[in-house]
Amino acid sequence: MLVSERIGQFFLDEGDRLEYTEYGGGDAWVVLLHGQLMPRRMHQPLARSLAAEGLHVVTLDLLGHGRSDRPDDPLRYSMSAFAEQVVALLDHLGAEQAVVGGTSLGANVSLEVAASAPERVRGLLVEMPVLHNALEAGLIAFAPLMFAARFLPVTVHAARWLTRPVPRGLVPFWVGIGLDTLDQHPRPVAAVVHGIFFGRVAPSSPQRRAIDVPALVVGHPADPIHPAADAALLAEELPQAEFLRASSILEWRARPERLTRAAAEFALGCWEAPPLETLPLEKGDAESTRRRSRRA
Repeated sequence: MLVSERIGQFFLDEGDRLEYTEYGGGDAWVVLLHGQLMPRRMHQPLARSLAAEGLHVVTLDLLGHGRSDRPDDPLRYSMSAFAEQVVALLDHLGAEQAVVGGTSLGANVSLEVAASAPERVRGLLVEMPVLHNALEAGLIAFAPLMFAARFLPVTVHAARWLTRPVPRGLVPFWVGIGLDTLDQHPRPVAAVVHGIFFGRVAPSSPQRRAIDVPALVVGHPADPIHPAADAALLAEELPQAEFLRASSILEWRARPERLTRAAAEFALGCWEAPPLETLPLEKGDAESTRRRSRRA
């Protein structure tokens, strides 16, 4: 099924420009957020599939990523700032609520949106959240990148010079995403990594336990930066969460049918039911409903 696709932009109060893509239409909004340093295009296949099911999907390049502006001030980058950008996107689109989700960085930003603006979140669709078990591996992976970008900028320039001329239409989709991820400038890269890892990585455990919206948490094994233990921990903390284990980090990239179907059914379910606070349930009934949701 073909769906409409439209590229848009809006501006933050500071004047920075953010770019996004809309897929489909209607009032059942879904916002998908990318991984660290990756472009929003990484979610194009999922966005198209969800839009074909009748959802109105938006993928956003957060500040410092993709085709959005890339200031080189580390103070401009934080989970709270990214969350504010998502809320600004919803305001720009006229969307009162959305199912908000993403991968890695996008998963953590989604949690931050739910913690800071719960009234705007209809549900959470998070893959590979980065919590306590991933911090050491994340620092090992990204600290050398920050060092190289700051003190050996020629390495970042070289990667950009080598990869940018490659026509994206002539390589497999995920190879193209990798090439896009390498298309960076040294100072913004250093600023993004610095801002993220020297700030709050995710809402605290008590704050996560207070996020009372439906959630689908996807985790997978054999990934030290995104260990399944973090995803399982998050699913235990969120009152209405379901944990879905992928076979590997490659499943949603190489064989996406099972996980995409689960994501579509989850997002559609979030919009078919009224928000929890509007349901005429007694306290005990509401608790039973949350328990059933977690076992589903």
